[in-house]
Amino acid sequence: MASAREILVPEAVGRLAPSPTGYLHLGHARSFLIAWWHARSRGGRIVLRLEDLDVERVKPGMLDAAIDDLRWLGLDWDGEPWLQSRGVDAISGAANDLLHRGLAYPCTCTRKEIQAAMSAPQGDPTDSIYPGTCRGRYSSIAAAEQAAGRPAALRFAVPDRLIRIDDGIQGVHKFDARAAIGDFPILRRLGMPAYQLAVVVDDGRQGVNEIVRGADLLESCARQWLLQEALGIEHPRWWHLPLVTDASGRRLAKRSDDLSLAQLRRDRADPRQIVAWVARSVGIDANKPVDARALIAQFDISRLPRSEVRVTAADMNGFRAP
Repeated sequence: MASAREILVPEAVGRLAPSPTGYLHLGHARSFLIAWWHARSRGGRIVLRLEDLDVERVKPGMLDAAIDDLRWLGLDWDGEPWLQSRGVDAISGAANDLLHRGLAYPCTCTRKEIQAAMSAPQGDPTDSIYPGTCRGRYSSIAAAEQAAGRPAALRFAVPDRLIRIDDGIQGVHKFDARAAIGDFPILRRLGMPAYQLAVVVDDGRQGVNEIVRGADLLESCARQWLLQEALGIEHPRWWHLPLVTDASGRRLAKRSDDLSLAQLRRDRADPRQIVAWVARSVGIDANKPVDARALIAQFDISRLPRSEVRVTAADMNGFRAP
């Protein structure tokens, strides 16, 4: 029997993974601070990954802006920032491995064709589950492209099974994989990796074993769980945070620059006030401006509330430096 000294607890490795598609906002600030506190409070590591593969949506200057925002909040990370686009070959290699093992297949469907297939009589035209039109249809990517006369994507062939995700905040969630999520893209047309596969491969490469992020990504767990299993990557632990909303209860969004950290910086807001606001939202008594590092020892993720967090006008006024 192994002694207590021989039983090694894996080092906690968390991540900050902003995408440079717009300015970070207060919701991101809260998620990133919590992820950082969660790892640092247990002596863990934090890696920074800039998820820049969505080239159509990446905006000039957003890479530097994201790093500036994180540093402004007082966060740091271990090692150099990793640009996801640097690892395209490894991600594409994983996709091809899944294809060769019969776990993925070429798909030539256009968005219009998919919508038409899902809009049958008595059907729900807003349903986003891919109907499996191309599953088993082509022997290879080349055959698919030759037959269709257009580039092919790759889809993961989702098995007919139940997936159980035990989330540290949201509790146990069960997903009927095929019915709930359907076959999903892992390579887009022209070979660009899709989000779900890129995240899984990079988390495995960087040794990430715990993920703290917004509750809007909870459903992504089922897709990522399946890919992790297929690629032999150990499942991380997940904590999905309740979302931050504005005073009217509307979810914050990058596309409208809602309460962006860049704008708050331009308005000379005090980042220590934002840190204190986040701290209060997770059960830490912080009535004065405070540096993020000063609260590491007080953080306990089990104390987080399960309800959404609202940013009020009083909160906004309090962020401004006196």
